[in-house]
Amino acid sequence: MAFSGITALASDTLIDASPVDYLIVFIYFAFVLAIGWMASRRVSDSLDFFLSGRSLPAWVTGLAFISANLGAVEIMGMSANGAEFGLPTVHYFWIGAIPAMLFLGVVMMPFYYGSKVRSVPEFMLRRFGPGAHLVNSISFAVAQLLIAGVNLYLLGSIVHALLGWPLPVALLVAALIVLSYITLGGLKAAIYNEVLQFFVIVASLAPLTFIGLHKVGGWSGLMDKVAPEKGGATVDQQLNSWPGQALSGFDSPVISVIGIVFGLGFVLSFGYWTTNFVEVQRAMASDSISSARKTPVIGAFPKMFVPFITIVPGMIAAVLVSEMAKLKAGGTVPGGSSGDGVTYNDALLFLMRDVLPNGLLGLAITGLLAAFMAGMAANISAFNTVFSYDLWGDYVVKGREDGYYLRIGRYATVAATVVAIFTASLAASFSNIMTYLQTLFGFFNAPLFATFILGMFWKRMTSTAGWVGLVSGTLSAVAIAFLSEDAFGSASTGVIPVSGQGAAFLAASTAFVVDVALSIAVSMVTQPKPASELVGLVYSETPVEQRTDEHEASYPWFRRTVPLAGLALGMVIVLNALF
Repeated sequence: MAFSGITALASDTLIDASPVDYLIVFIYFAFVLAIGWMASRRVSDSLDFFLSGRSLPAWVTGLAFISANLGAVEIMGMSANGAEFGLPTVHYFWIGAIPAMLFLGVVMMPFYYGSKVRSVPEFMLRRFGPGAHLVNSISFAVAQLLIAGVNLYLLGSIVHALLGWPLPVALLVAALIVLSYITLGGLKAAIYNEVLQFFVIVASLAPLTFIGLHKVGGWSGLMDKVAPEKGGATVDQQLNSWPGQALSGFDSPVISVIGIVFGLGFVLSFGYWTTNFVEVQRAMASDSISSARKTPVIGAFPKMFVPFITIVPGMIAAVLVSEMAKLKAGGTVPGGSSGDGVTYNDALLFLMRDVLPNGLLGLAITGLLAAFMAGMAANISAFNTVFSYDLWGDYVVKGREDGYYLRIGRYATVAATVVAIFTASLAASFSNIMTYLQTLFGFFNAPLFATFILGMFWKRMTSTAGWVGLVSGTLSAVAIAFLSEDAFGSASTGVIPVSGQGAAFLAASTAFVVDVALSIAVSMVTQPKPASELVGLVYSETPVEQRTDEHEASYPWFRRTVPLAGLALGMVIVLNALF
């Protein structure tokens, strides 16, 4: 597939960057490479390269946990959702992230960290055997290559629009920088850069929100401009987070709520946050089981406020930027970041063009580049671990010395970056990148979560059921997506009358139900493992002392996992009530 959206450089750019803006970008790149070089001096074996030697404190892994997720996909995708759907987009954070993150920290991280596995697929190997392990390893590796391609595609759009660099040059320069610090320093370099990138991203996007709100007359002014004609159904959907029909794609308010709560809030959310090795890998790099449990809990606090620097700017762009207003009114507007036509993915770029002065513009460019590199680095570092340990080391070349697999990990990093250049073309056909992303999560994460959660809490589940459930769940999600209306543009048959992200919710829910049903059925006619082999893998067979840190009870409340999780849950409930 060709890069249909970003084939040629436009004769002019959306924004003319000044020398000051270039200087800020250059300084940031220098810091990134320096961190990679310093981290490389501490890489002596594969554990250092792939899991940072399990040596990092909770606050570092907690910020990296969020930064790995706060990539260009989330920033551009959520601003696109904000422009297109309005306030219902907050469900991706307050319903579709925080509860699952807290569950991961309180319940599931002790099993990951305590078992000393190096990856989520390796946990599946111990629980279900080679069948489920191979299926999970392959599906995860493919997913990371596809999602890394999304980050690469968005980087091309950003640099094309803001700096005017030719697309091949933009892709190669940024890819080489990501390659440099991951290949040199492994996961430790990625994590420390992700902490830096978190602060850069927040510092670059917060001014956009404040300046944009000032220009539209504050929050009340934004609400008035989003809804110049009060009382319409579309207006109500833009200004109220529930029932969210515009986001879900369902006409019925009741079905919309069910789709958001079950499809997004349970299946997609828990599937992503509790089983996605990109996120879990950050917690597994921490220095203790207590730090591992607190990693996603600490990450939940900044996560709940991310909508104010991603979704709100998208909503502002929809009323302040003329091109976005025309697009939302149903028009076709030429001249987007692709050099072709304006899409909702351009919302943040056009807003930057209209409200930021030079200097702040350079900071914003740096923030977007940081987001791209954080997202892609997370995908690549997770891919190289799974490829080296779970595919190459278990099925191709077994039993070699540690240094051999360290070299394989570095080769895999280079290969994944090259492949991502080609998978980037798949993202070009989606005007809203989050639709593509949620579709991928429905394929890969939803069935994995079903298998994982059933196997963790039901010791009767068998190894055969593990791989049968994964395969059947994935295939059912793919079938629903291809049968849904406009799920893949003109290639879709449209047999099922639901489109966009609602189709992704439906596909994920179907995958979960099919996986659970077949896993139970197969388990009833196959032989389970003896209970003695399930210690540390199944909740009922694992003693309490193996699921907790004996020292944590002596910590003050703000250093203990459960009180922190309770505080985060309370805060997100308040935010839901307020908005």
